[in-house]
Amino acid sequence: MSMLTGHPPADDEVIAATRHWLVRAVIGLNLCPFAKAVHTKGQIRYVVSEARDLEGMLSVLEAELKALDEADPESIDTTLLIFPQAFTDFLEFNDALFFADRLLGHLRLDGELQIASFHPRYQFEGTAPEDIENYTNRAPYPILHLLREASVERATLAFPDAADIYERNQETMRRLGHHGWRDWMSIATDAPPRSSD
Repeated sequence: MSMLTGHPPADDEVIAATRHWLVRAVIGLNLCPFAKAVHTKGQIRYVVSEARDLEGMLSVLEAELKALDEADPESIDTTLLIFPQAFTDFLEFNDALFFADRLLGHLRLDGELQIASFHPRYQFEGTAPEDIENYTNRAPYPILHLLREASVERATLAFPDAADIYERNQETMRRLGHHGWRDWMSIATDAPPRSSD
């Protein structure tokens, strides 16, 4: 489960690594209490992009934002847009998020959809690169998570302490530590439900 090394990994390898991260980290450590339901129902769309730069990223992002907006939420509630061949540098990826959000506004989808981000070298402001707290947002590849505002609002109502998730996740990581994180992520997962690809 790593980023680009020599030749790009096959799409099915990228999706398998992303699903493993989702099941073990996001759901398994309860980093996002909203994730389990859409995973179990097979409502997550996984898209592996061949983009290698910002222009390519924005092109596929535009298509996927429109597709999610037009899709039936019962079929596709959320999209994980994965970039195994771009944005190896976290700061470059972070800068690209500005343009991603600007595109969301240009398409007049802000208020309907939102974009969250994950990266193998994710780093919160004010932290050192290897601080364990950063691992709450570390994924095997750079990922843009496209969410429906309505789904986020419903989930927030179902979890009254949603505002505390960030602090709780950081505490989970501190308790786990680097060694515990590696051990936890090394455990294989059962095959998840088939998604809406």
